[in-house]
This record gives sequence, C-alpha cells and structure tokens, in this order.
Amino acid sequence: MTVLILGLLIFLGVHSIRIVANDWRSRFIAQRGDGAWKGLYTVASLLGFGLIVWGYGLARQQPVALWVPPRGMSHVAGLLMLVSFILLVATYVPRNAIKTRLHHPMVLATKVWALAHLLSNGNLADVLLFGSFLLWAVFSFRAARQRDRAAGTVYPAGTAQGTAITVVVGLLVWAGFAFWAHRVLIGVQPFGVGL
Repeated sequence: MTVLILGLLIFLGVHSIRIVANDWRSRFIAQRGDGAWKGLYTVASLLGFGLIVWGYGLARQQPVALWVPPRGMSHVAGLLMLVSFILLVATYVPRNAIKTRLHHPMVLATKVWALAHLLSNGNLADVLLFGSFLLWAVFSFRAARQRDRAAGTVYPAGTAQGTAITVVVGLLVWAGFAFWAHRVLIGVQPFGVGL
C-alpha cells in the first residue's frame, strides 16, 4: 500500500500545483522556461503513474475488503464510464457543445471515472486510488473554473457536427475499452463473461 500512496502523492501532487501554487508555477516558467517546466512535470508524472500502477498491482494481490458492492453496480459503473469516455473525447474534438458548456471535460471525466470505480469496488486500494482521484478532480475543476473567470476565458460555440462526433467517438472508445481493452490491460472484465 505504501508504493500506491507514494505514487498518488507524487502524481496528484504534480497535478495539483495549478490548484495550490499557480503563482509559483508561473514564476518557475518565467525563470527557467516552458520546456524546463514541461520536462520536470512529465518526469514526475511518469514516476508517480508508474508507482501507482505498481502499487495498485501489489495491493490487488492481497486485497483488504471494506465492503461488497451491491449486485448490478458494475452495470451502473459501466454507464457512468460511457459518460466519462464522452467527456474525455470532448476534450479533444474541436467545437463541441459539451466542452463549450462544461469548459473542462477531462477533469469531469476523471470525476465520473473515479466515482464509477468507487461504486463498483470495495477494497481499500480501490478507495485510496479512486477516492484520491475523485477528491483531486473536485478541487481541480473548481480551481480551473476560477482561473477561467479571472481570465475572462470564452470557449468557442459548439456545433452539432462537433458534438455528434464527440458522442459517437466516445461511444466507440467506451465499447472497445469495456468489452476488450479493460480485460486485456487491467485483467478485469467489467460486465462479466458472456455479456
């Protein structure tokens, strides 16, 4: 569990700098340049992510059960993950109404992802992993919206085409992950065998 916690502290710590120390970040970039910031940020993020993956894998070998999720919760989580994938795709598809309305769909995708996994998993490692990401996403979204208001950020209007592409691609990526990639990459079939 120690490796998982260390990974979370590093990864979420680096990703929290804009929440708790945005002025320091700006000074660092002004003094050392954007490339130095991105390099340091990338190295720390990869280190933290690697420790999270390793630590979570170790914790899954000796699970500490806190509760048993209610029957059917994996299906609720699957539907929430559909929303999460659409939000994630909305981050990258230009001029979609989802990004226009919500402004920071990647952070919202993280919120929904974490909530879905908290609802469908009851082990201590799951609570640490997904609970940490959920808390981070709540504070990150709030900070990002405050920065938008302070800067007067205006998002371009969404189009029906951009929104349709977002939803269709999100649905396809969700289906590929839910019915194939999650089992291959994580070792768990979200909807059970035969569905």
